[in-house]
Amino acid sequence: MFLRRKQSQNSQEIDSEQRDAKVNELRDAIGPLSGRSLKFCTDASLRRYLVARNWNVDKAKKMLEETLKWRATYKPEEIRWHEVAHEGETGKVSRANFRDLNGRTVLIMRPGKQNTGPSGEGNVRHLVYLLENSILNLAEGQEQMTWLIDFNGWTMTTNISMKTIREIVYVLQNHYPERLAVCILYNPPKFLQPIWKVVSYLMDPKTFEKVRFVYTKSKDSGEYMRSIIDIENLPSEFGGKATLNYDHEEFSRLMAEDDVKTAKFWGFDDKSSYQVTNGHLEAVVAPVPAHHAPPAS
Repeated sequence: MFLRRKQSQNSQEIDSEQRDAKVNELRDAIGPLSGRSLKFCTDASLRRYLVARNWNVDKAKKMLEETLKWRATYKPEEIRWHEVAHEGETGKVSRANFRDLNGRTVLIMRPGKQNTGPSGEGNVRHLVYLLENSILNLAEGQEQMTWLIDFNGWTMTTNISMKTIREIVYVLQNHYPERLAVCILYNPPKFLQPIWKVVSYLMDPKTFEKVRFVYTKSKDSGEYMRSIIDIENLPSEFGGKATLNYDHEEFSRLMAEDDVKTAKFWGFDDKSSYQVTNGHLEAVVAPVPAHHAPPAS
């Protein structure tokens, strides 16, 4: 039905001692780091880049250096919810209030609720924010997340541009390696096929193998979903028993709280606090202390 891909090469079979040696070799290769780059390059992070490049240190080094340049320019850790909240008003992408059976953070995507036009940096920036947020909320010892994509209501008129799709695939594969455990496409329509064929060419074989097509009427699909997520938590849109009600105001409050945690994690403090007004998050600048205020004229 969909384009078949060649199986990716198996990762090198190396033991834990060899893996540790590779991590140390990669750390030596990238040289001294400071600030947020040092914070980002944990042993676990270096290991993900090595896995993504089949433990080839030179290739992992190149990939990691490109990510560090991207992060220095794009500054994903500085994006705040009030900057992208308008993108999420319809709930087109949100972090679920449950984890999968492996304790992984779950991102729910509903492309049929696309609300800001087919193109634009906002779609990418909104997703990058939620990727960073999902990573922040990973369970202890867990490094990957699960994506659930519900195609209910999706039409060609609600589709984002191919340019934006390319950028999303590029960012995910090159700057968040080994963060995706599985991507479930639930009830994709037939007219997705030509789009999927194009997208599949953009995907690394490892990423491609993590994509699963799931259909309501398929017994195998139902069993697969139950093997991933507790049916009591799984929204009915995906064949479960739970109700998926996206509350933008409540989600905004949650994201505002997480923004404080993000700032603390990366070692800087936000000067603004936030309040929700009519479902929109607004920055509230703290007043200048009296002894710091300029003299009255």
